[in-house]
Amino acid sequence: MIFSSLPLTIALRFRKSKQSQGYVSFISLSSTFGIGLGCCVLILLLSVMNGFERELEQRLLALIPHGELYAVSPDGIENWQVEATQLSELASVKSVQPYATLTGMLQQADKMKAIELTALDPQYAAQNRLFDYLDDTTIAQFSRDPRALILGKGIMQQLSLQQGDKVQLLIPSITDDLSFKAPQSVWLNVVGQVSIGGELDNQLGFVPLSLVADELSIDHGAQGLRFELVEPFNARAVMREIGYSFQQAVFMSDWTRTQGHLYQDIQLVRVIIYIALILVIAVACFNIISGLVMTVEEKRSAVAILKTMGMNNRAIKVVFVLQGLFNGVLGIFAGSLLGVILALNLSDWIRALEQTLGVSLLSGDIYFVDFLPSQLEWLDVVVTVSVALVLCVWATLYPAAKAAKIQPAEALSH
Repeated sequence: MIFSSLPLTIALRFRKSKQSQGYVSFISLSSTFGIGLGCCVLILLLSVMNGFERELEQRLLALIPHGELYAVSPDGIENWQVEATQLSELASVKSVQPYATLTGMLQQADKMKAIELTALDPQYAAQNRLFDYLDDTTIAQFSRDPRALILGKGIMQQLSLQQGDKVQLLIPSITDDLSFKAPQSVWLNVVGQVSIGGELDNQLGFVPLSLVADELSIDHGAQGLRFELVEPFNARAVMREIGYSFQQAVFMSDWTRTQGHLYQDIQLVRVIIYIALILVIAVACFNIISGLVMTVEEKRSAVAILKTMGMNNRAIKVVFVLQGLFNGVLGIFAGSLLGVILALNLSDWIRALEQTLGVSLLSGDIYFVDFLPSQLEWLDVVVTVSVALVLCVWATLYPAAKAAKIQPAEALSH
């Protein structure tokens, strides 16, 4: 009887009669609207967080290493060619490249800026995602010129540099007694610029590995190894495993130590959004409780008659659970559908709105993207719908139980 069409038929009939009651109908509509709005906004904002996470991986992690091993010895990594070949064969590693770092002051006319340059081997250009952001001319000049320099867009603007300019790099010198002497001076040729947005544009600088190896007298040619991993979000565990088994004393690092705050911020916002909007859906479900309680009071006589005709308590509960779910399911379906449509087209619509109004929601000088990204994950949709359905079912249990407790003799005597 519970799974027959009778409880559904009665629930539909109760629903039609309820729609004639203005106040009860208003409460039902408000619950439908609240649940739908919560589902829509939750799916939309989770998609935005997914979009930021995608751009973080594709843009930011394209120019910074997922992990690094840095030699404790100033002589650099011993037999780094052999080590790089062996480590690149690991299942968790996509590529391994030699590198070195050089700290100094860039000087152009009366302007100066402190910078840490990363030295890369042009022979590994095919494995370095940095070169995906550069044109063929810049890559050729970087590979050919031992004093080539590629700078972030922000540094180029701060020092008023153009491609083809020469800039002086002042390298601090330390004597054996740890006292400073006059800095070394190296002239570099600016062959190109790179930009991904945000603060990194004010920090990035790249030179050929041979230049740094000569200036710092690195006997083995490379101070360390940079890793691109298959799963960058597992970088901490992977680099610890590699570092502990490395044959030489090295410092271990990964991108979560230097840029991990961005990822942590995204995850924190995601959790806050989820909690806040689930509470919005829960509050909307309280309207289902209110509407059903009033419906139960109005239908006491009808419930009593159904019981006298043989309908049991479980079937009565199913009637009111179904009646409450009508509003919940309608809101969940409409809100989720709208959220999916908005999430799939959000970036294009926001970009069109920015062009129409002449404003920019995200500044590329502050954030690592200059547009609002969105990536719909169907798992988010499934989880959102499932949680909303559970809350809706939960909201119907108390009114349904109250309806099942109605005593026919008492209800029909009034």
